[in-house]
Amino acid sequence: MTKQENSESILESLPETRTQLLKEIRKGIVGQDDVIEQLLVTLLAQGHCLLTGIPGLGKTLLVKTLSKCLSLGFKRVQFTPDLMPADVVGTEVVDEDPSTGKRNFRFSPGPIFTNIVLADEINRTPPKTQAALLEAMEERQVTVSGETRPLDAPFLVLATQNPIELEGTYPLPEAQLDRFLLNPVIHYLPIEDEIQMVGETTGLDREEPQAILAAADIIALQNLTREVPAPENVVSYAVRLASASRPQSDHCDEWTSKRVKWGAGSRGAQALILAGKARALLSGRPNVSCEDVKVMAKSGLRHRVLPSFFAESEGLDSDDIIEHLLEKVSQ
Repeated sequence: MTKQENSESILESLPETRTQLLKEIRKGIVGQDDVIEQLLVTLLAQGHCLLTGIPGLGKTLLVKTLSKCLSLGFKRVQFTPDLMPADVVGTEVVDEDPSTGKRNFRFSPGPIFTNIVLADEINRTPPKTQAALLEAMEERQVTVSGETRPLDAPFLVLATQNPIELEGTYPLPEAQLDRFLLNPVIHYLPIEDEIQMVGETTGLDREEPQAILAAADIIALQNLTREVPAPENVVSYAVRLASASRPQSDHCDEWTSKRVKWGAGSRGAQALILAGKARALLSGRPNVSCEDVKVMAKSGLRHRVLPSFFAESEGLDSDDIIEHLLEKVSQ
């Protein structure tokens, strides 16, 4: 089978795979369809995801349920103020041979050496430990004691944070926020979904989700996502959206310039295209459209657009600014 025939075969089977995957995820999660789609988009686009939401909305449960649907290694790290970088990436320990008394250094890998890392409440750990994730997220490798060690593929960091309880937290710096492809926000469930969720989770044990995709399948889908063609007008739209968020840019209007302290960089435009490609693929389409970019704009840009004090005084946040950009920037 040629590479093109293999890609066509994967594309043809993807709608059925997506249906099976959603069926298994919904064994553990009620509602939140939009957030689930964004997690799947992140997976296909080889990115990382920062889930934001108040406590009790199922952020951790959602990530754990997704991991059960994938035949991948999974580890959860509870980020706390006393967590050290070595607790995440690993460290060298001394082994002593009892017969000879000879000592040797041995690397003890940290929880980051897996496929899916759940970085729970990532904003509760100091910047030094947060920074330990930077190399792993960007380069898919870690360096300890001068030696670089690659991470297994696929590698995905799914982080959660609570946006309202700020005492004792360490907000992620912009450089680290930019490493996350998407920043979905989990909202309260509609009343009908909440009734269903409460009824199901307070009864007998629920059926466990079954694994649908293995590592080789996911890598094939990730490669196929990169192969999805992006027309010039779609790339132009993504770049113009990102550029319009920058106060220093000629494409930024006066309204935005007053309300943005710092806009999205080039990685933001790249994120919109990659997320758009993955969304198109999940929808069974072999090409990305401006509509795909538009749908992913808030999740792809909200953590990359920093509102100014003037915007905050008006009660505006990043989402309000992005809505303005979507209205003003033509497709």
